[in-house]
Parts: sequence; structure tokens; C-alpha cells
Amino acid sequence: MKLNGAQIVVEQLIKHGVTTVFGYPGGAVLPLYDELYKNGGSIHHVLTAHEQGAAHAADGYARASGKTGVVIATSGPGATNLVTGIANAHLDSVPLVAITGNVTVPLLGRDSFQEVDIVGITQPIVKHNFIVRDAKALEQTLNEAFYIAGSGRPGPVLVDIPKSVQSDVCEYTRERGFFEEKEKPNIHPDDIKKILSALKTGKKPYIYAGGGVIASGAEAELRELSTRLSAPVGLSMMGLTAIPDDYALNLGMTGMHGKYAASVAKSESDVLIVLGARFSDRATGNVEEYRADKTIIHIDIDRAEIGKNIHPHIEVCADVKEALTKLLAELPVMQNDEWLKRIDELKNEEHVSSNDEFNPKNIIEMTERICGGDTIIATDVGQHQMWVVQHYKFKKPRTLLTSGGLGAMGFGLGAAIGGCMANDSKRTVLFTGDGSFGMNLTELSTAVSQELPIIIIILNNGVLGLPRQWQAAFFGERYSCSTLNRKTDFAALAKAFGADGYKAEDLSQLEKILLNLQDKTPTVIDCAIGMDEKVFPMIPPGGSIRDIIVKE
Repeated sequence: MKLNGAQIVVEQLIKHGVTTVFGYPGGAVLPLYDELYKNGGSIHHVLTAHEQGAAHAADGYARASGKTGVVIATSGPGATNLVTGIANAHLDSVPLVAITGNVTVPLLGRDSFQEVDIVGITQPIVKHNFIVRDAKALEQTLNEAFYIAGSGRPGPVLVDIPKSVQSDVCEYTRERGFFEEKEKPNIHPDDIKKILSALKTGKKPYIYAGGGVIASGAEAELRELSTRLSAPVGLSMMGLTAIPDDYALNLGMTGMHGKYAASVAKSESDVLIVLGARFSDRATGNVEEYRADKTIIHIDIDRAEIGKNIHPHIEVCADVKEALTKLLAELPVMQNDEWLKRIDELKNEEHVSSNDEFNPKNIIEMTERICGGDTIIATDVGQHQMWVVQHYKFKKPRTLLTSGGLGAMGFGLGAAIGGCMANDSKRTVLFTGDGSFGMNLTELSTAVSQELPIIIIILNNGVLGLPRQWQAAFFGERYSCSTLNRKTDFAALAKAFGADGYKAEDLSQLEKILLNLQDKTPTVIDCAIGMDEKVFPMIPPGGSIRDIIVKE
């Protein structure tokens, strides 16, 4: 049958199981939006307030659902407004297909109105990108885009489609099928022997689990490995929900602002098993000291990550789930009571305050008690993000939506919208700061229009918290441009958008608000905290466990 390019795009989206897309129309994508209108019963389009919000929403949708997120934008500024969201998905390995319009093919390269080389701009921050100059290539290109985005190590793919290609007519048969899944890289029997030998030699095994565990669906295998080895589990920020908080050997996040026990135990281990993590600088600190006196085993599906930051003693390029399945088939139980005793000692040494103050820890813990550990939690970036990953008790995979690699302030509200919609519009919580929330708060209009029960908790300290904390620690308390001096009434602003808005000044007020929320209305809760609340523990940049700061 003959279809125009826009019809082919919509047919391909349906073919790939896409039911929700996020975006913002403009001249260069009007043919596509016309087809979305005609197919409204098959694909729900979410109109956001800004293209960046749309990209973050598609990202949050993908993280929460495990599916590939889709975002659509017009040419020029519409396309460039996606760049932060695409970069964020790239650094956190999130499957995303970004579809942009462009000027007609004859006008390409002529500095036409709203023309930009979005393919060139995004080249460093995508797994792959395409510009489609012929409608006949659309079917194949979109098949490739979805395959690339979701296979191997997931990531974003951009498809740029000139307006004329959306209008051109060609034959469409739907005969071209999905790309056949290539055989995943897998663990070799010799590697299993090397790992078993290292584990038998070591007495203090430690598992460092990253986002690759969640991407491969290896949560059960991770727990089994930990149980058999008597090995504590430390998590990267992206790996945080890979194992329930109440699992006895889950020590929580490790790294610069990780839990004390998680970071100390990792430094004392003699065998470090790294699963689907990339050894970022925030995780390792001083590389030589991080590596000292231990055998490092690194399993990752992306060969480019192996040896990039840390050179392991045993390197395995493989899908984490398949590698662990084969390893567990030969791994005996290795009980190590002395190591477990040491882990208990470290957990008892955690520096955790206990009081009834209206502080970040208590605010987060009260929210968790009322909302539950299986609620989807989104964060923006800053101190509040660190407090959440330290204190929220996550119970299920894919319930934390946070910007790890890029650290994009303004990510949270869009991500919460996408995560909420991926979870059948069930209650979702966003923890944010007054600095981060100010960046993309216009997406409140999206949450209201979609009737999403998103609880937005602003930990409002009137400053840019992490810059202020670093200025106090490393710059002689010279607080250059980190004090906001804003008079925004967030509760009133929420009501102006059509959301509910409250101010909470103590835990009893917060509890009352949380227990009386509306089912289909976003709610903003402005929680005033002290400007000098700090995130501890903290390992200074480039430092080691010997430099850890546990309190002021």
C-alpha cells in the first residue's frame, strides 16, 4: 500500500509497541502531528511545556517501564531543546528514540528558517543517528533505530526527518520485520574458571552493582551471588534499586556521598566483583588507592567500559544476567563468618542522626513510610538527590528516576511525569530543590493537564546546596552566586498552575498533607530547611576512604 512518510512513521511506532509519546509540535513536524491526530486511539501524545521536559519525560517513561521512550520535536530550536535530555539518556544508558523534523530536502544546508544540523550536534551523545532524505528509507531506518536503542547497552538514537519526506508517498508493505536480536556477548568457560579461582582465594568478597544489573534483569541473580559468597553489595546510583533495601547484605550506595559502611567495606575487600558499572570518578576517587590490594573482576556488556577507568584483573564482556546464570551454575556456597562480622561492625558505625527535627532525612523517611518503598521516586540533582539515595528505602527495581551521569538539574519533573504515566498514573513522588525546581517548573502545567498524582516535595534551603557545601569546604566559605535570594511562593505558584500547593514547617504538618492528597491532582509541598544542612559522608574529589568526612 502507498503511504506518505508521516503515515509510515506512525505505523512504525505502532509496530514497535509504542503507546505513549512526548513532544511539542512545530512547522517541520506538522505532517507527523496530523497523523498522530488521526491515530489518537493507538498512540497517546503528551504535550509538554518545553521540549527539554518532553525528553526527560520520555527518559523517565523508559526507566520506569523498561521500554524505549519516544520524544518528538520540530526543527531548529525544537531539536536543540532536546539536547540535554538526549545527553542525559546517553550517560545513563536509557533507551530513547528522538524524532525531529527538519526543513525540506531541497532547503537543507542553506541556513533556512529553523534549520539546524541536529545530526551533527548530537553525534557525540547518541548511540547512532540518522537523517532520512527519502521516504522509502523510513521503514528500515526506524526499525534500526528501535533495535539500536534497546539492544546491548541501551541508549538514545535520533532520527531527523525533513518535512518533505513526511509528505512524500511511497510503497509501504510492513514486510520488513524487526531486526533479529544478535547473540549477546557471553561469558567464556575459561573466565568462569578464573573467577572461581579468585573467589576461592579471597576472604573478603564485595559486589559493586550498577545500572547494567537492572538493564539486564539480573536482580535475582545478584542476590543469589551475594548470598552464596557472603558478599555485601554496594550500589552505584544507577544500580540502587537492583536489590531491596531490607536485604541484610545491601549496604546502599557507595562513592563520594555513599553510605559509610558501603565505602569502607569496599576499600577493605580483597575481591571486588563489578557488575554493569562504569567506574565513574565519583565512584572511585583516587584510582590507585581504589585498586590497591584487591582482585577486580569486571563484567559489562559494553567492551568500551572495560579498562576505560579501572584496569580489572579479570575482564568479561558479557550480558550480566547470562554471565551470572552461568557462573552460579558452578559456584558453591562460600560462607565467611569473619567477613560478615566485620560488615555488621561497619553498619553499626554508620553516623546517622536520630531526632524529630524537620530535616531532609526525616522528611524523606516520613514520605517513604506513607508512600511506600515500591512508589516511583524521581529526583532532580543536588543535595536533595544525595539525601534521597541515602535515606529512601527502595523495594523494587526501576523505582528511582534520577540523573546520574550528566547530573542535569531540571530533570526531575519531566521524569516524574514519564514515570507516572508508565506506571498507570499511580502516585509518584518527586524530591527536588528550589534551585532545580526553578529550571523546568513549567512542566507543572503538563502534570495538571494529564491529571497525574505527582507529589512534589521541595527541600527549600534558599541556596544551591551542593555548590554552597563545596564553597564551605574548599573555598573558604566564599559563597559566590550560590545564594538564590528569590521570593517565589511555590505553594501559590502551584495553585496558579492548577495544582495543589502547601507549605510544611514541621513533620506533623507534612504528615497531615501526605495523608490527605487528591487522586488526580499534582501537589507541591514546600518544605523549608536550613541553608547549611550538609550531605555526609563525603569523600573529597580525587580522595580515598582515608579522607572520608562523616560529619562537620
